[in-house]
Amino acid sequence: MTFLDGCFDGTLSCAASMDRARRIVAHVSPADTAAKMSLTVTDNRFGETYEVPIDASVEESHPGVAVSAKFKKLRMFDPGYTNTSCCKSSICFIDGEKGKLSYRGIDIMELADKSTYMEVSFLLLFGHLPSQDQLSIFSSRVMAHTYLHNDMLKFMSAFRYDAHPMGMVMSTIAALGTFYPDQNSSLVPVGADVYKSAHGGTEIRNKQIYRVLGKVITIAANAYRHRIGKPFNEPVNHLSYTENFLYMMDRLSENNYVPNPRLAKILDVLFILHADHELNCSTAAMRHLTSSGVDVYSCLAGATGALYGPLHGGACEAVLRMLDSIGHVDNVPQFIDDVKNRKKKLMGFGHRVYKNYDPRAKVVRQMAEETFTILGREPMIDIAIALEKVALEDPYFIERKLYPNVDFYSGLIYKTMGFPTDFFPVLFMIPRCSGWLSHWQELQDDKELKIIRPRQHYLGHMNASYVPMSERKAADININASKSSASTRGAPGRTTT
Repeated sequence: MTFLDGCFDGTLSCAASMDRARRIVAHVSPADTAAKMSLTVTDNRFGETYEVPIDASVEESHPGVAVSAKFKKLRMFDPGYTNTSCCKSSICFIDGEKGKLSYRGIDIMELADKSTYMEVSFLLLFGHLPSQDQLSIFSSRVMAHTYLHNDMLKFMSAFRYDAHPMGMVMSTIAALGTFYPDQNSSLVPVGADVYKSAHGGTEIRNKQIYRVLGKVITIAANAYRHRIGKPFNEPVNHLSYTENFLYMMDRLSENNYVPNPRLAKILDVLFILHADHELNCSTAAMRHLTSSGVDVYSCLAGATGALYGPLHGGACEAVLRMLDSIGHVDNVPQFIDDVKNRKKKLMGFGHRVYKNYDPRAKVVRQMAEETFTILGREPMIDIAIALEKVALEDPYFIERKLYPNVDFYSGLIYKTMGFPTDFFPVLFMIPRCSGWLSHWQELQDDKELKIIRPRQHYLGHMNASYVPMSERKAADININASKSSASTRGAPGRTTT
């Protein structure tokens, strides 16, 4: 993290702390500090002093531009917000150094061993484990909302035959909000406070929670069925949450089809592990959109879009492709050498937050072995185990704290269970809805909530003038489209433009 000098108007959010830091180092003579572009901060808890570089100023970015004194303020420059806290939350906690994860204070390992996804959803959303009656009511109301409007079914049927499942799910979630104008905060007379507890919004919030959790498994299953050219299945609500999802995906013409309960339980555990993970990219997007006051379905569509990215929800797909490229256990040493020499990328290891073994990865490893006892051993698991062994013993990876994360083994489970590779992000998105909704709900009554509006370090032109068309010269800019974007990818005679 660095600080920027003179780049913006306004004041630094931690201005009081800066004033204290100045007093602490006041004994340093002006002559010693005049030439330094840095900030000296002392941590009084431990007596440690830090010199934080001041990266740039408006004068440096734009020489000759005069900046008045009121613009001479400091702001933190933190690309990717790697060291910025932007909210207060009581939902999820990660201790990256120790490799610990908890929901509402309960360790994820204990929840994975003893709980169910519906129970964990209740915990995340309402802050406490439910009683038996509360869980029954919650589950029944979620399952009562699994059906989709016929117009929504037509909407999903209109997607191209080769549409990506995540694109279908994201678009359908966005469209879902148009079916419920009574909750749309942008519409009159609903109003911006429709979700606020002080305005009777608790029941409206709960209604959307039941709708989203119920309908998302139907939307996801329909996306899969549409992709393989099969008719949609209606939900069967006497089954459990994950059983219902598998039923809608897999049932063909059987009269009394019931998914394998052991596989449904494994999927349920995976849903628990993926339900929330603090302020990851998609959850931050959910909070960002929520701060604008937009309706919950638009927020969810935006969060789904963030999860769609290959650096987020698509990571376990990348792991599978990596293992496939290695091909055999005997090729692992060469692959490791290529990683060290920056010729190949090691996928499924390391994490922005965890500097230890991802606790979710330990559970997923166990679930993988159980899946193999049911469906047969996936050959890629031997490559994965060999790769993990080398990485955990090699000083190169130990020094960089590259431990397996949740994506490393989850893709092998999904592949063994028969899910298409491009469906993996959808299996991530379904359980994450409960986490997203928890953060959305937490923000509704947050008195400190402000619309999220980060500041920038401007590096562009200053005082540029408009040039008439007759006097302009063509800039050296590539405006050509790629060949693939204009090619035919549909049926004969149909083109994409």
